[in-house]
Amino acid sequence: MLASRITRIGFMALVAIACLAQQRGGTARTDKVAPMNTGANPYQVIRDWATLSQEKRPWGGSNGVAIDRDGKSVWATDRCSAGMTPGCEGVKANPVHLFDESGKEIRSFGGGMFVWPHGIHADREGNVWVTDARASGEARKGSVVIKFSPEGKVLMTLGKPGVAGNPPEALTDPTDVVTDPANGDVYVAESHTDVADPNLVARISVFDKNGKFLRVIGKTGTGPGEFRTPHGLEFDSQGRLIVADRHNHRIQILTKAGKFIAEYDDFGRVSGLAIDKNDVIYTGDSESSEKVHPGWQRGIRIGSLKDGKVTMFVPPHATPGSPEGAMGEGIAVDAAGNIYTAEAQLRGVTKYVRK
Repeated sequence: MLASRITRIGFMALVAIACLAQQRGGTARTDKVAPMNTGANPYQVIRDWATLSQEKRPWGGSNGVAIDRDGKSVWATDRCSAGMTPGCEGVKANPVHLFDESGKEIRSFGGGMFVWPHGIHADREGNVWVTDARASGEARKGSVVIKFSPEGKVLMTLGKPGVAGNPPEALTDPTDVVTDPANGDVYVAESHTDVADPNLVARISVFDKNGKFLRVIGKTGTGPGEFRTPHGLEFDSQGRLIVADRHNHRIQILTKAGKFIAEYDDFGRVSGLAIDKNDVIYTGDSESSEKVHPGWQRGIRIGSLKDGKVTMFVPPHATPGSPEGAMGEGIAVDAAGNIYTAEAQLRGVTKYVRK
């Protein structure tokens, strides 16, 4: 009886956390944008594309996916466990995985190092960067960005493990990371905290390739160059910084110094984004619903950075008991044009092959 009651309390707590994380978003501008839920869909969906054959375990929820520098191998993170309280704290499972183009796992690493693995980025030298979006002071882990060699050797840590704070000493629940292909500067998106928090942190912290702190871009807010949950980062072919400003329901385009250039509002409540060599942008909307973004569907929206117009729409996975369905958070595109999404709700990695 006691165990059952504890389980129910734990479930209710998780529901409360999920509700806080998915509060009504948007801005005065994005609230006026008509829902964009249509477009061509030339993709074949392959669910459960990759398996964790090294450890022979089920996937935990996944937020991060990236393409290796070879253009075809796939990196992904997962949160180690699939139970009522998924996460990597106290778990020895490896949360960082590399797969070949067929979905076969090549290697995994990072066991015992993370609390809540989130974003992942593969740089031009083949190194892999992973964000940990929660802190555990007791375990002295989390709220950091870790740079690994392709084999899993730790090369650099940004932030102070287990401590949420301000750079250069600490970071606050980093969601994503990207490196500037021109000079190796490191851009870190913060944070993943409750948007209702009066002390909400929303910024991009920039370091040089050696880990020296350089500057902060943006602040909390809804204006140009301001953020609420910057959840994804990429650079386009012009060297502009593209930001998935999730809770503000928009994509922002900035200079490397943080100067506002443009805003695109047709891509929904964007959790993740990817950009190909032709500056086509692929976005994953994993949270839209009548509660948080009325009229908008979850799904993948694809368009051009040249004009911000959506031309393709891939609908969400049908999910029993969930009218909104499910869609991955992280998203990546390989050299052949195949799309991959990291599934936080359904877990695992989905591959979308162009028909």
